[in-house]
Amino acid sequence: METGINAFIRRQFDVKDTDIRTYSPLALAYIGDGIFDLVIRSVVVGRGNTRANELHCRTSRIVKAQTQAKLIESVLPQLTDEEADVYRRGRNAHSATIAKNASMSDYRKATGLEALLGYLYLTDQFERILALVKEGLVLINERI
Repeated sequence: METGINAFIRRQFDVKDTDIRTYSPLALAYIGDGIFDLVIRSVVVGRGNTRANELHCRTSRIVKAQTQAKLIESVLPQLTDEEADVYRRGRNAHSATIAKNASMSDYRKATGLEALLGYLYLTDQFERILALVKEGLVLINERI
């Protein structure tokens, strides 16, 4: 039996299973961006009730491309071969958008991280997402 948020959503909305290998790296990054944001927002809100602007500031500091690039660099040695391949595909994908407040290098690394998180989410590996994000934040000394 499937477990995880994605499996639950698919069942509730009668979404058919799709071969994960058919998704483009940018499609994986699209969902991964939302998942990373959800994880960070959940932690920030869980740390205590405060003004919405303060919650936004705390979250924005973490979800920006520069921090995501540092995070993925710190956990690269811990990735499986399959995870590293997904990250590389995402990092090397050519997006129509350009980095606004980040270097192109950081933007591409962040896209790779988001693709990896999207892949893990769509394969119902939410615990792995949390482990990588938590370890990455510890390794880069980033407090939420």
